[in-house]
Amino acid sequence: MKLGYNEIMITSMYFNDINDFINLELGVKRFQGNMERFHFNPIPLHNYSRRFFPNIETFHIYTESSMVFNDGRIIKLLIWYTVNYSTYLKEKKKGNICKHIEYTQSDRNKYGNTITPEVTSLGNYCFKYCNELTSINIPTSVSEVGYWCFYGCTSLKSINIPSSISEVGKYCFSECSSLTSIYIPTTITKLKGGCFRECTSLTSINIPSSVSKIGDWCFYGCKSLKSINIPSSVSEIGNNCFKKCSSLTSINIPSSISKIGNECFKECTSLKLINIQSPISTLGGHCFDKCSSLTSITLPSSIKEMGNSCFEECLSLTSINIPSTIIEIGYYCFNGCTSLTSITLPSSISKLGNKCFKECLSLKSINIPSTIIEIGFNCFEECSSLTSMNIDSLQYISEEKVFMNEPVLISIKIPYNLEIINGKNIEKKNINEFIIPSSITKLGYCCFSKCSSLTSVNIPSTIIEIGYKCFKECSTLKSINIPSSISKIGDFCFDRCISLTTINIPSSITSFGRGCFYKCGCKDELKQNKRIPIECFE
Repeated sequence: MKLGYNEIMITSMYFNDINDFINLELGVKRFQGNMERFHFNPIPLHNYSRRFFPNIETFHIYTESSMVFNDGRIIKLLIWYTVNYSTYLKEKKKGNICKHIEYTQSDRNKYGNTITPEVTSLGNYCFKYCNELTSINIPTSVSEVGYWCFYGCTSLKSINIPSSISEVGKYCFSECSSLTSIYIPTTITKLKGGCFRECTSLTSINIPSSVSKIGDWCFYGCKSLKSINIPSSVSEIGNNCFKKCSSLTSINIPSSISKIGNECFKECTSLKLINIQSPISTLGGHCFDKCSSLTSITLPSSIKEMGNSCFEECLSLTSINIPSTIIEIGYYCFNGCTSLTSITLPSSISKLGNKCFKECLSLKSINIPSTIIEIGFNCFEECSSLTSMNIDSLQYISEEKVFMNEPVLISIKIPYNLEIINGKNIEKKNINEFIIPSSITKLGYCCFSKCSSLTSVNIPSTIIEIGYKCFKECSTLKSINIPSSISKIGDFCFDRCISLTTINIPSSITSFGRGCFYKCGCKDELKQNKRIPIECFE
């Protein structure tokens, strides 16, 4: 195919450099004079390149830094870069053309709230705090709405976004507290962060199928929002997206969602039902925190991790099905779920985070599967109805308290692969039975301290050390047999064991800690043993 003059002229309009034009004419003789045929400059010009386009009538200015020429046949300028409305009016008087006109906040202060058809974009903060504005007509010439554009327009009740608009800036309609409805066209592909934040009168919104992402804080504090449809085009829901949407009663998460952000539904206090169809792997931290009306949630089998405080203070949640794909339950995950009566931990889980089930006041029993290798501190703190716990296997219990101050728990089965029971993790007022497996070699700091219902305990011959304050204030402990494997009794070990009347002291013990038998029930008998120093009773 042979290109003619018109075809090659159209083709050369896509050249980026003056050298491309020069080489075309030098390389092909029949294309000589191509640049002379142009009546406008197809590229930015400078002093050297200006002479190659002698017949320009309309000079195109592509950037603010471009050189401008008014010589020769040039009769008008065409400005491509964005100018404000005031600049446009000045250029218009000169007969020049502006292609991208932004209506700025200073323009609005000068010319009012009416947007003329020449405007192509609304600038950042343009109508911010325009409290007298009740309605607005955005012409179809507008393709972009800037950040914070209608922020705090407290009297704005409704708005129609024309289909010409492809982008709405962050916090664009934030705190439009009288806004009850809004139409979002299918040209919008992303709802940016904080877009409708604290639109407290917004009751419903239709998100078109063109939207792929709902940004951080997008509907935060929309306390009148009762329902929302998330289309299958959306792949990501940002952090804090629906936080404090206190009238939202149910929501369906489509299968297209790959990420649910941190605190996404936090404090949605009317949310009762959630259906997650998507194959997400992680629920963000505090995701459903304080959803106090939530009674049911369906979790997909793809989830591997539930973030910290994920269901914290879900006061109405009575049960939850944890899929067998979960490998970790984060800190405070079910903290304060006061109606949770039972929960089944699948064998896929390896870790329970700190204070994971704290204040689960209705939880009566729980089985810790053999796959769990770590229980965090205060994991079952204040679980006042917990009466039974079975721990199949464990490699680590936090050195802080695991059970701490629950008044009911009476029986704990410890796994047979644990080597050390660390300090304070067994502090329980109502434990009356405790079986120590033969794998244990050390009873650590404050191990059974204040177990005021513990009457007896069998110490296996594998134990070589009883730690500091190990049985301190076990006020109902009556007898204990210390095996010959033990060589050391820690400081204040049996401090104030006032009911302890029977204890044997094997010859293997070479070290008695300070105050180890202070106010002990059998102290008078033990004082007769000359191997025991007097400071053991002080």
